[in-house]
Amino acid sequence: MTVDRILSPPDNQPPSGELQAVATALKSMKRANSGLTWIQQPHVTEFLQRLAAESAISHARLDELSASRTREYVRGLLVEHNALPRRDELSTRFSVWAEQALERITSSSHRDITRRYIRWHHQRRMNQMDEVTRGTFLRAKQAVTVAIELQNWLSEQGAELPEVNQAHLDRWQAEGPTTRGIASRFLDWAIRTNLIDPSLKLQPHRRGTSPRLDAAAQTELVTNLSHMTDMNPRHRAAAILILVFGQQVSDIVQLTWDNVTVTEELVTITLGTVEIALTPPLDEPWRELAATPTHHQTAAHPNSKWVFRGGLPGQHLQASTLTEQLSASFSSRAARLGTLHELTKLAPVAIIAEALGYSPATIDRHAIDSSANYAQYIRSLSTTKG
Repeated sequence: MTVDRILSPPDNQPPSGELQAVATALKSMKRANSGLTWIQQPHVTEFLQRLAAESAISHARLDELSASRTREYVRGLLVEHNALPRRDELSTRFSVWAEQALERITSSSHRDITRRYIRWHHQRRMNQMDEVTRGTFLRAKQAVTVAIELQNWLSEQGAELPEVNQAHLDRWQAEGPTTRGIASRFLDWAIRTNLIDPSLKLQPHRRGTSPRLDAAAQTELVTNLSHMTDMNPRHRAAAILILVFGQQVSDIVQLTWDNVTVTEELVTITLGTVEIALTPPLDEPWRELAATPTHHQTAAHPNSKWVFRGGLPGQHLQASTLTEQLSASFSSRAARLGTLHELTKLAPVAIIAEALGYSPATIDRHAIDSSANYAQYIRSLSTTKG
């Protein structure tokens, strides 16, 4: 059989226990031809035959092979079918990246400081998370990159980090892009660990004001959701959560079927701590998704609970991928900000925060922006009653 032939060692012995799990998964696919098409691609066949020649397959051995989508897909299959233990891939990727980034530091003392910053701030935080999010991964890389730039600049000035003064920081920030303000995260850590003068400050990096979709555009999009024949059920389901409930894409892609209940009478979704009912026609794409989940006929997601399944085995869809897919219809960020702006006019901050899974401080900022501060509302009621 083709699968066994490709996954067997050169001496024609049976496939290893790890690859046997992959073989079983491919043979069990509902659409066997899809598995055969994938495994017979020259680059996939070459990779699997190389792996078949290995005496032992492990995450460490896979890491030594050239990075490619095929490598990560095969790794995902091995994990999903219990041939390899599950690990946090973004945390691992950050560790590998960080070791390479340290090589860019020109001073050995600054290299030691940055290694401690990486280990005791970023990696420690990641180790405490159930799953490292892509946002955490990217912010950590950005913070370390800017910290390295600052320390290399200090080395050029003939100064070590413990000798840095406010004049150094003002000059460094004035001479470069606004993203240099991100170094304030590194300086905060350096202050907490008694490396620098606690009075030192950088002007923090602030993003520009993001546009938001106005109420009329929001209403039109929601009204048209049930008629968007060019938008598949997965995209329409995500659009509902953004346009109606102001959910972030990064949270949407992490929804599981434990968060969603579909019965003949009702569809409910738990956002934050509250179960919210979807009334027709907003429930329709969710019913379609429940009936035919994405990737349900492949070996990549044999028992996956993800609502928004990704292309890699056992993983959910990347937030950046969903954002890009929705961009043909609307900006997810502008739509979310527009929804929150309107919602804060309708209900108290605490209720919105609890229902939608936001922190009260976040909702309060939107409430103030929309002139709907709940404290002012309470005071006005008290004045009226008096």
